[in-house]
Amino acid sequence: MKIQLRTALRGNFEEIEVNQGTTIEEIYKQYEKTLPYTILAAKVNNKFEDLTYELFEDCNLELLDMRTQAANLIYQYSLSLIYLKAVYDCLGNVKVEIQNSLNKGLYTEIKTEKPVTARQVHAIEKRMTEIVKEDIPFVKEVVSREEAMDILAQDGLKEKQRILSESLDLNQVKFYSLNGVRDFFYGLMVPSTGYIKYFELMKYRRGVLLRFPHPSDPNVIPEYEDEKKMYQAFGEQTKWDKLLDVNYVADLNDKIENGQYKELIQLSEALHEKKIAEIADMIKKQHKRIILIAGPSSSGKTTFARRLCIQLKVNGLNPLYMGTDDYFVERENSPLDEHGEKDYENLRALDIHLFNDNMNDLLAGKEVDLPTFDFMTGHKVFGERITSIKPVQPIVIEGIHALNEKLTEYIPKEEKFKIYISPLTQLNIDAHNRIPTTDERMLRRMVRDNLYRGHNAQSTINSWPKVRAGEDVNIFPYNSEADVLFNSYHVYEIAVLKKYAEPLLRQITPEEPEYAEAIRMLKFLRFFKTIDDDHVIVNNSIIREFIGGSIFVE
Repeated sequence: MKIQLRTALRGNFEEIEVNQGTTIEEIYKQYEKTLPYTILAAKVNNKFEDLTYELFEDCNLELLDMRTQAANLIYQYSLSLIYLKAVYDCLGNVKVEIQNSLNKGLYTEIKTEKPVTARQVHAIEKRMTEIVKEDIPFVKEVVSREEAMDILAQDGLKEKQRILSESLDLNQVKFYSLNGVRDFFYGLMVPSTGYIKYFELMKYRRGVLLRFPHPSDPNVIPEYEDEKKMYQAFGEQTKWDKLLDVNYVADLNDKIENGQYKELIQLSEALHEKKIAEIADMIKKQHKRIILIAGPSSSGKTTFARRLCIQLKVNGLNPLYMGTDDYFVERENSPLDEHGEKDYENLRALDIHLFNDNMNDLLAGKEVDLPTFDFMTGHKVFGERITSIKPVQPIVIEGIHALNEKLTEYIPKEEKFKIYISPLTQLNIDAHNRIPTTDERMLRRMVRDNLYRGHNAQSTINSWPKVRAGEDVNIFPYNSEADVLFNSYHVYEIAVLKKYAEPLLRQITPEEPEYAEAIRMLKFLRFFKTIDDDHVIVNNSIIREFIGGSIFVE
């Protein structure tokens, strides 16, 4: 049997011969010493499979390490089950919630009568280390939907039982067991605990941080940074979700089923408006005049900035709104990336000195000739925007580098107010299956790219790793610089995005490299009921920026 094999070190496929029934893991072990990182899964003919998968016919095989989103999630699922097993061994049958990403890891809470102590957390980490050293197999069990319902009822996993009861198109369910601790995850696992080599546990506020490598460096635990504002934002979203009476996806599905989703949408939008008004009040109270807004792709920056301008006007201010794109250097002076291509996301692609001079002149009350960048010619055009502002008038500036102090290093700090915006998903499928914020953002971008840019889902999926790599360099390192963090997520939004995204994902064929990721996203979406009628969503909603009908986006 012939296999076309591609590994991390070889960009092209090479042909090897193996016997029928050979597992992917057996092939991986032959190449293990030559590969830079641990292989966690594979693509077989553009479909994700775990390493225990047996090969019986000729195929294309790609070995995947943590640098891919799917393998990264597999690492997290496997680590989570090790964590749950260690908690059980140390504290007994207590409830554990894996809530959200935080501080380069996962924020979790162990529901005991008293908050867990640092000593208990150390004991759990020690037990996890023992479990990894023992290299215990993850036992996979595929059962019918009816059998799965019985297992979940028997194990007391009510939220998982609820979501499964609503997923009528789910005929088979995979359970994974680790020495008696059994759980359902909607993704794959590694073959055994020995694959999960890097992690650390630490007590954090009311909960426990489960930290692991970032995909950019799979063999290293990233340096710890306390993301206090991120923690507060997730905490605020948790309070909002309780107010909306939606804690898990099953709660959202119930509201869609019984028609209560319209009020849910209105309440969620009202909470956004209230938060934006509070930020505007802070800006006025602190007499800030340079308002800087940044966030990763598909955060809703444009809509947020426009709505903030309206709330500033409510406060008697009349902001000037602008982006940083008009300050690109002349195209022939653009910096180059490692491939020799023009890098428009690099900070050096902006004329920082002109930008700072213009902003300081505006603050001083001078008349300024603001540039307009002509993307056809690659040059700035002057003479079209002669502008001045009044002494108390703020300037609202949106751009990917807005939080980077180097962009505004010549502007007095007392004038600046920085806002980080991102959709921070707090709604999870159940207590152990979270919804990654990156998946949420990719859905938004996919729908928007198709509607406004004529791109198909394949194009969005293909470009997503490069988008995220740029965010890791230009955006995420600076979110701690923000004075305030705005969570642009809506608890109802995936149920709305689903009807737009599913047809796009289904257009991707098995022959295309993006097929595996499309199938992963479709499997994730099936847990959500669809909100077919989205007319109730107001025209200034952040979601309108992606599905159309926005008063701010043409």
